[in-house]
Amino acid sequence: MLKSTEMETINGLVSKMSLEDVKMVSERLNMQRTFIGKQTMRTLTKGDRVSFNGRRGLTEGTVMKVNIKNVVVDCAPNGRWNVPASMLTKVA
Repeated sequence: MLKSTEMETINGLVSKMSLEDVKMVSERLNMQRTFIGKQTMRTLTKGDRVSFNGRRGLTEGTVMKVNIKNVVVDCAPNGRWNVPASMLTKVA
């Protein structure tokens, strides 16, 4: 997690960016999101307890299956959800 002073610095730099700079940063952020998702996918196995912040707020469930791009999470009363791995957090 970044410190508030680091976030302020980033916000200041973003406000000075041109369209080309914004495109470059956007591509880099997408690559980082993909990296984090793949890293999470490698640590998940069937039966792990996970949580994610979905449309209905913070939801917890059990990993049913790890697919190529998404993870099937069984949230008992709320059904099963296909969730991108980058949105998941393991619950201890």
